[in-house]
Amino acid sequence: MTQPFTESTTLSNGVKMPWLGLGVWKVKDDGEAERTVASALELGYRSIDTAAAYNNEEGVGAAIRNSGITRDEIFVTTKIWNANQGYDTTLAAFEESRRKLGLEVIDLLLIHWPVKGKYTETWRALEKLYKDGAVRAIGVSNFQIHHLKDIEASGSILPMVNQVEYHPFLSQTELRAYCESKGIQLEAWSPLMQGNLDQSVLADLGAKHGKSAAQIVLRWDLQNKVVTIPKSTNPVRMQENAAIFDFELSAEDMAQLNGLNLDKRFGPDPDNFNF
Repeated sequence: MTQPFTESTTLSNGVKMPWLGLGVWKVKDDGEAERTVASALELGYRSIDTAAAYNNEEGVGAAIRNSGITRDEIFVTTKIWNANQGYDTTLAAFEESRRKLGLEVIDLLLIHWPVKGKYTETWRALEKLYKDGAVRAIGVSNFQIHHLKDIEASGSILPMVNQVEYHPFLSQTELRAYCESKGIQLEAWSPLMQGNLDQSVLADLGAKHGKSAAQIVLRWDLQNKVVTIPKSTNPVRMQENAAIFDFELSAEDMAQLNGLNLDKRFGPDPDNFNF
């Protein structure tokens, strides 16, 4: 067992959020989610990212409760799904997530996707939950700059986090700079490009540093000040993904990785989705 991960960023409201967490997208709630999260917590992970749409909040919550780790040591993120967006429906959906997780307070609540005509009202509900103390931080997911500007114009609180698809093929330079200028922490989902890591640049840098291609990419995230949540159900892979705090990429290494950008998405386009 390793020591718990202590490396964290400080969000705009002063809440600390680990730089590295575990994503549980597609992890089934048939015992797999509970086993996976339990393994991650035992290895030292202290940030778990789930969502109502993943249908595994109950397993995640069970693992947290049974871990023996004090609640304030674990950072839990969940998200409001598209079908539940709107003011009243968001408040009800949050209560359902809180019930399934078995947690009184959620560390970070995100709007999962910017549903047209609804996300500003959804954000108003998140602001209420934050002001009521039901969540420690609020944010968004898959929001482009124009979505963020809508939130700023209509709301009273800026998102503390924007979780987006982010990897060397989709470096989102403009969005990252905008978020940084507004004090919004960028967070990467699908950081490992859904396994598309067979690139000569990654292999060469891996050989140079004695690291895997995945570790090179995750280190690139950290050095770009982007929180990262690689998904895995394999404890060996989880441990490998966590071994990224003991080396540093040079400016030349970073430039090589930045040069891989193709503006390529493996997931949906936030400006053109229908779910």
